[in-house]
Parts: sequence; structure tokens; C-alpha cells
Amino acid sequence: MTFVFSLILLVLFIFIFLTLSNMIFGQLLGDFSGLVKAAGNRSVMGAIFLSLYAGFLATLLALLLGAPTGYILARFDFPGKRLVESIIDVPVVVPHTVAGIALLTVFGSRGLIGGPLEAYIQFRDALPGIVVAMLFVSLPYLANSAREGFKSVDPRLENAARSLGAPLWKAFFFVTLPLSARHLLIGAVMTWARAISEFGAVVIIAYYPMIGPTLIYDRFLSYGLSASRPIAVLLILVTLSIFLVIRVISAGWSIYDRD
Repeated sequence: MTFVFSLILLVLFIFIFLTLSNMIFGQLLGDFSGLVKAAGNRSVMGAIFLSLYAGFLATLLALLLGAPTGYILARFDFPGKRLVESIIDVPVVVPHTVAGIALLTVFGSRGLIGGPLEAYIQFRDALPGIVVAMLFVSLPYLANSAREGFKSVDPRLENAARSLGAPLWKAFFFVTLPLSARHLLIGAVMTWARAISEFGAVVIIAYYPMIGPTLIYDRFLSYGLSASRPIAVLLILVTLSIFLVIRVISAGWSIYDRD
């Protein structure tokens, strides 16, 4: 069985590695000047930076919303809990163009929220619209990771802290939160990664200003593969570098690991 599982792992690795490496090394070896030109293009780098920045904002909002949600789902049973968990997971399975249209009916200029707030904040073709789209599709990753992290913490540790006089909020911030910090970090990394890769929902509610995936799509439609591939490779290299750094940091973060 170990041999069969190892073989399956090898097939999976080759499938992912071959797909990515073929594009990356094909660009580096075949047209390195095109990659350098893309890296020196202000509109390209601006789109990539906007992807990272909007993804970071979406991740911060996901932490503010997902961590308390995960705690409630991990610690308490209440009527309709399964329904709540199912609804939180819906953005994962909804086609992202459908998600974009749904968001547009809420945050568009005539939407349920966007209409009343139009004088104060613009969602359509603006940064807030990009962030909202990224948040919608990536929030389940943070909420679910937070829930699993809080579940892994023995409630008796909280009870012990409270028996010593600590209020609930203090037990949460000084006992539960540190012990589940790794799950929250992993959830945040996955949320950020999912957010910056989003295209379908973003392009519906905010085609402009262009983020990386939107610019790649626009260049592909206008000029073909030769114009879009360097930007795609550059986006992969930038995000992969950041992703690996975060993974290395989280792998060495063992102070709060459970035995």
C-alpha cells in the first residue's frame, strides 16, 4: 500500500510540477527578454502589486470575520449550526462568475448596499469592489481553518484560566488564540493565495483597475499567448516567492505546537 500511495504522490507531483515548470522554464529559456520587459512595465507591476495589496486587505477582513466565526462554530452548538456551516462553505462551490453577478446586485451602484453607500464608497470598478470579490471567494478557507484550530484547543485549558479569575476575553486572547495561532496563519496564507488568484468574481464587479489575473486575460485576448505568458510567469514567481517565505516561517513557528 505504501508503494501505491507513493506512486500516486509522484503522479500528483509530476502533474503540478510539469504544468508550472513547462511554462516558467519555457519563458526563461525561450524568451527571457520578454520576462524582463514585463518586469519593467509599470502597468504590469502595478497590476501585480494591486493583486497583492487587495489580497492582503481581503485577508485582514477575513481574519476579523473568520476568527470569531470559527470560535463560535468550534465551541458552541446552536439550532441551525449545520446550515450556517453549509452557507459559509457555499462560495467555494459557486461558479465565480455567478459570485461576481451576485456581488454586483449587492454592491453595484443600484445594489442593496452599494446603492445607499454610493455617495461615500464606490465598489464598481474600484478597489473596494476587488476586495469584496476576493473576500467572498476566500473567506471560507479562513473560517474553516480557524474552526479546526479552536477545536484542537482543549476547552479545559480555557476553563482553568477562567477558574483562576480570567474573564472569557482574556482566556481567549492569552490561551486559546496563541494555541490555535498556527491554524490561523495557515488559513490566512490560503486565504491570501486564493484571493490573489481570483478572476471570475473580480472581473464582473471590477474589471478596472486591473489586477494581475485580469491583465493577463486582457493581454491574452488582445495579443495572444506571447504577450500574456510573461506576465503570468512573473505573477507566479512573485507570489510563489512570498508563499515559500511564509511557509518557511510557519514551519519554524513551533512555540505553540501541541505535544
